[in-house]
Amino acid sequence: MSEIIDALNQLEREKNISKEVIMDAIEKSLASACERDFGKDAVIEIAMDRETGDITCVQKKTVVEDEDVMDPAVEISLTQAQAMNKKNKVGDEVSIPVKSKEFGRIAAQKARSIIVQAIKESERDAIFDKFVCKEKDIITGVVQRFVGNNISVTLDDRTDTILSEKEQVKGEHYRVGDRIKLFVVEVKKSTKGFRILVSRTHPELVRRLFEKEIAEIADGTVEIMSIAREAGSRTKIAVRSNDPNVDPVGACVGLAGNRVNTIVDDLKGEKIDVINYDDDPAVYIKNALSPSDVLWVKVEENEKGEKSAKVVVPEDQLSLAIGKEGQNARLAVRLTGYKIDIKSESQAKELGLGYYDDEEGYDEKYDDEYDEEYEDEYDDEYDEEYDDKEYEDYEDDKEYDDEYEDYDDEAYEDEYEDEASDDQIEE
Repeated sequence: MSEIIDALNQLEREKNISKEVIMDAIEKSLASACERDFGKDAVIEIAMDRETGDITCVQKKTVVEDEDVMDPAVEISLTQAQAMNKKNKVGDEVSIPVKSKEFGRIAAQKARSIIVQAIKESERDAIFDKFVCKEKDIITGVVQRFVGNNISVTLDDRTDTILSEKEQVKGEHYRVGDRIKLFVVEVKKSTKGFRILVSRTHPELVRRLFEKEIAEIADGTVEIMSIAREAGSRTKIAVRSNDPNVDPVGACVGLAGNRVNTIVDDLKGEKIDVINYDDDPAVYIKNALSPSDVLWVKVEENEKGEKSAKVVVPEDQLSLAIGKEGQNARLAVRLTGYKIDIKSESQAKELGLGYYDDEEGYDEKYDDEYDEEYEDEYDDEYDEEYDDKEYEDYEDDKEYDDEYEDYDDEAYEDEYEDEASDDQIEE
């Protein structure tokens, strides 16, 4: 019976079908054959040796007096039992060997069909297990044929799937034999086996492409915070770095754009904007509206938790901020989760937004430039001479408090003007 074991080992290697599953199927098929030939009440025990492949099949019967035999399927007379073994007595249970050649033709056919069915189910389960692990990931297939507006894609030598029309990107065209990268949306079982639902329009396709192409994203140094996509046209992706020494946008774009261009090629030319994520919603929204400059952002949230933002952009960049057919603004809304109202400077003045004197919605660009200039001109010498203790003493000085507690701005200005006038007269 070693030939059976060899055949099962080969089946396991080639089709990834568990040998144990097939052995269980063989045991069940023989039990079914016995049930047909010996009756449903018959007690049959079948065991297949996992090492040698030898099969033992026995029928269990209870010993009764010769005249008390009522059901030959489960009872045996004392005379017959003692013929097998003189030690047998009434009430004992004896095991009667059953040979496969005793099975009828129909029973044998039924056993064969059970084995074949078990092999097919095991093969399906093996394929299902292979692809269920790829759920929410990317797989590569080959265009096999066109079924109406749908595309039949071969994933391997035993598995096909259908890329439906609604999951295709408008403007992408394929020919038979083309390789295509697909995002596996779901793998689910059905009455006829299982279905693999794939997509080319899903935003997570972009995420997986970045994870496979950008090493810093794969190892967690750079994190993708949000993605907004209009498939075939443009994608905005917000990233941040978990390492202060790594620029997240630079890591994703690569030298001369070589990294992001590889992903653009996989997406058949779809434009990709990579922006910096920021915990400050105002800064985040400003980044999301790139390439437009943003002068002012004011973030609001009502009692229902609905988030919105008012944004002011330069007069000549209003159309750039909104984008063609509103695309740039629309993607920024999806990316940030805020409803964004964009106005030009003149519109903001007409509406009385007062962004010039709004401390919460200051011009961040000017603020950043001011910080840089201030830091460059910072007097290191003064910093070294600065004495915390002296400052504390000065702060606690009672005379200082008494002298300036009735400080009057108007009086100070008059005094300053008088001193300035005297200086000019002397000159």
